[in-house]
Amino acid sequence: MSGSAKPGRRKAAGAALRYEHVRQRPSAWAQARGKVSGRESRGGCLILLAAAAAIIGFALTVMTLGTELWGSAAPAWPGRGYGFAAVVGAAGPLGLAAGIAALGRTRWRTNPLRSLGWVLASLPGAAASFVWVVVAFAGLRPKHRRNWDSDCYSRGNPCWVHVEYPWVWAVGLLSTVLVSAVLMTVLFRIDKARRNTAAG
Repeated sequence: MSGSAKPGRRKAAGAALRYEHVRQRPSAWAQARGKVSGRESRGGCLILLAAAAAIIGFALTVMTLGTELWGSAAPAWPGRGYGFAAVVGAAGPLGLAAGIAALGRTRWRTNPLRSLGWVLASLPGAAASFVWVVVAFAGLRPKHRRNWDSDCYSRGNPCWVHVEYPWVWAVGLLSTVLVSAVLMTVLFRIDKARRNTAAG
């Protein structure tokens, strides 16, 4: 009897091994998840590449357009660099508010053509905000003094800006804060008037 029991045990073990082998096969759901994860990884790589390209493009714009604006436009502006900083400081929040207001009127489902027109109308505000950011970054000096080399003091570069206009940062910041405060006050009053009209 002992001799007849051994083959039966071996067969059971073989069946168990076959069962384990079948159970370890990836399911269709797992295969689909693998495909989705592959697509997500490729999408993540594309997003990282786009972000890197945007950062590089912005840095090049600051070094070229920002330097040109501070070196050429600011000295010729009424009030020179201080007047230039005041105008650009006000243009930032004004452009941002105008762009948001235009984009808030888009209704792609009901009227896509008019929505496209509002998107185009928001571009000048976006451009004004972009110039504000470029001018602000172009006027920032390097953090460490050891990086204030001769190029930093050349016309239009950050060190030159702070030598020519020592308080330009205060003028630009004050202009941005004041205009932002005025815009917020106006928006608050408009919203309050709409609520009173709806309640009445």
